[in-house]
Amino acid sequence: MINIPEVKLGIVAVSRDCFPMELSARRRGNVVSALKETGIDIYECPVTVESEIHMKKALEDVKANGVNALVVYLGNFGPETSEVLLAKEFGSPVMFAAAAEESQGTLIDGRGDAYCGMLNASYNLGLRNIKAYIPEYPVGTAHEAAGMIRDFIPVARAILGLNSLKIISFGPRPQDFLACNAPIKQLYNIGAEIEENSELDLFAAYNAHSGDERIAGIVEDMEKELGDGNKMPGILPKLAQYEITLLDWAEEHKGSRKYIAFANKCWPSFQTQFGFVPCYVNSRLASRGIPVACEVDIYGALSEYIGQCASGDVCTLLDINNTVPYDIYNNDIKGQYSYSSTDVFMGFHCGNTPAGKLRSRTMKYQLIMHRGLEPDKEPDITRGTLEGDITESDITFFRLQSTADARLTAYIAEGEVLPVATRSFGAAGIFAVKEMGRFYRHVLIEGRYPHHGAVAFNHAGKAIHSIFRYIGAEEISYNQPENIPYKTENPFA
Repeated sequence: MINIPEVKLGIVAVSRDCFPMELSARRRGNVVSALKETGIDIYECPVTVESEIHMKKALEDVKANGVNALVVYLGNFGPETSEVLLAKEFGSPVMFAAAAEESQGTLIDGRGDAYCGMLNASYNLGLRNIKAYIPEYPVGTAHEAAGMIRDFIPVARAILGLNSLKIISFGPRPQDFLACNAPIKQLYNIGAEIEENSELDLFAAYNAHSGDERIAGIVEDMEKELGDGNKMPGILPKLAQYEITLLDWAEEHKGSRKYIAFANKCWPSFQTQFGFVPCYVNSRLASRGIPVACEVDIYGALSEYIGQCASGDVCTLLDINNTVPYDIYNNDIKGQYSYSSTDVFMGFHCGNTPAGKLRSRTMKYQLIMHRGLEPDKEPDITRGTLEGDITESDITFFRLQSTADARLTAYIAEGEVLPVATRSFGAAGIFAVKEMGRFYRHVLIEGRYPHHGAVAFNHAGKAIHSIFRYIGAEEISYNQPENIPYKTENPFA
């Protein structure tokens, strides 16, 4: 997948001066060996940090060897000042982990006390306001530490991505879409940049690509992807011209950044001026790792980008849209799956989901817009959606959002897409999330979240939660089990 960073791991052992340095170095080597057994490469810094002088040498060494995600490993108690200054000076994602004791025979001359040292490391990180990834239980054997480092990789990938991400938006959000408000202060706080443009800028750039020699090649590629679903071939040249426009804009406007996400206006005037709907192009760019959020949903685009870094796969953005009718539930879900009628709902959008995540794919027109813009006639300017039911899979539904008063909040819920036909239109699926009804009321509604949610196509909640914590989300809500009430839940209901 393009548009996401490649993580180059490094590990530095730290040692308190009243403990044997060789103990920490040996334990570091054991972790490196355990990682190699699982096929994960990590650069082993030969400098063991016992002082600030050692810290400078280690920092120079890992930088010289291209490390962009660092594991600070407490092989013994560790030097609390030097180890946290290493994290501060490194300036990229950092993880702290510590060594468990090895056996009863080592508890006199070979005891490292890293369990204790991890407390001081955390305290000193807080004193200096330094962000670091600390696993759920950060003390373990070499093989356990290797597992912790494996979990760090998607977190590091996302943080590196955010620190080099530019979100490009076109147009203000549509009228009556106040839910897609986007106070931009938090974007800067987490390391991202934003470039806001007018729809006229996009329209001028599109017109400038008229007759571009690349259009024919893009059309041919679209035809291959659509196959038998290519029901409206006449619209493909316009869509291809639009795709080239966005890709060129991204390349020309990256500036100092490496990665791009879009949040674009797509109605109501888009159709009358451009002559199509952009959904299929959004789908194609998302398939390549470039999220294009509908309706100028800037935090939706940001969430999608985080999700693809966390999951290692493409994501989509969907409306948390409508209930599943009881006849579908009773005929196709009840008794076959362990979900109640309020655990299931339909996720929908016009056609922005990557083609590879649809059971079938067909080029169609946007039914709702067709009713208003060109009723009683063959679809023309409303053509361009990619429709089909979303393929059954595990999913994570999530969103990072800045509230109207610029607080950073988030939610995460894991579930699945059921192999049940939607009998509807657009790119849609029947989603099942345990205790969704309560989550809908006491997180989504109570938390004032918009109707858009990002979808990762696997269970990525563990990594996404760690990312949200790393970047400073004040609240991270999840779908709580039945026996754990929400703060706002009526205990007598």
